[in-house]
Formats: sequence, C-alpha cells, structure tokens
Amino acid sequence: MNRRGYLKVVGVLSATLTLALYGGPGHAADPPPTTVLVTFHSGTGNTEKMAQGVADGAKGVSGTTVVLKRVGDVAAGDLLSSDAVIVGSPVYFGNMSGEVKTFFDNWTLKFSLFQDRKMRNKVGAAFATGGSVSNGKEVTMLTILAAMLINQMVVVSGGGGFGASATTGPDSPGIDEKEAAEARELGRRVAEFTAVVKRGSTK
Repeated sequence: MNRRGYLKVVGVLSATLTLALYGGPGHAADPPPTTVLVTFHSGTGNTEKMAQGVADGAKGVSGTTVVLKRVGDVAAGDLLSSDAVIVGSPVYFGNMSGEVKTFFDNWTLKFSLFQDRKMRNKVGAAFATGGSVSNGKEVTMLTILAAMLINQMVVVSGGGGFGASATTGPDSPGIDEKEAAEARELGRRVAEFTAVVKRGSTK
C-alpha cells in the first residue's frame, strides 16, 4: 500500500471512530434536553446575584432548562428531575451556611435520596461568596462538592478552580462583572458537560 492509500484508510477509520463516539453530523446541533437546578442560600443578595449569573450561563446552552430556587424551597422532586445540581452558599465562619448544610442533610433525613443513591451520576457543581479573599470560599465549595461526591454525583468545576466565587467585602462590595462572568462560565460549563453525560447514557 502506497502512502496515499495508507492516509486514505487512516482517514476513513478516524471518521468512523468519530461517528461511533460522538454521533452523526446533526449530533452537535441537536443536544439532548437537560434540566439544571441552580439552588442557593443568600443573606445579603450577593449569592443570589451569582446564582442568577450561573442560571444565565446554563440557559445559553441549547436544550437546557434551568430551575432557579432557594435551598429552602427545593423539594425531592426538583432534585430527582434534574440532570445537574449547582449549589451556592455564602461563607459563614469559613464554611457553607447552615441553610445549605441543612439542605444537604435533608437528602438523607427528609428526601431519602442518600439511602438508595438516587443522585448517582447526576452532575454537580458549586459557587460561593465571601467577605474577603481568604475567608473560606474554597473550603465552602469543596465541602459542597464533597457532599455531592458522597452521593456518587459527578462533580465539575468552571469559572475557577473549584467553581465560581466572589469577594464581597468592604474593599470589593457586591458582584463585579468579572465575578458575574465566572458565574456564567460555571453555568455554561455544567450545562455543556451535562449534555455530554446524558448523551452518553442514552447510547
């Protein structure tokens, strides 16, 4: 076989493998419908603004339905019907707020999700707001992700190393455009990854 013939065979094999893994030409343009739940606790309104940014980012991905709720308003059905859950919290004493911790505790105590691993293989992500640069935003996001991992969810980052975050103290009040952009990036990343996961699960 000459070099031209060899390259032709390689090209055909590569195209066949790509179609097998990722579907036909219409695959990218026709993503599976997914539902992303964005839920949060907010005491001052800052985490709520980040949640809205996360939701906006997810909405920008074709085929994505976004549900935006405070953690106290989320029911078991919201969690079960979602393909992805993104949780946001302010930093209280270096960790997630009590409201967000209660939300996760309810996965066992109230919703009975943990016992049968009903959140297994759903996508999870986190975001946080805090008053200063080093007051616990990373710890807060990591403990949120840890709760998801214990429920056998698949966690992803976006916007930052562990998720999206914002510093909202006296030197940087509110949510600035860079932080809002991080929130949108997180939402977009989760929605895109969730579509990949759901597409693979239907093959």
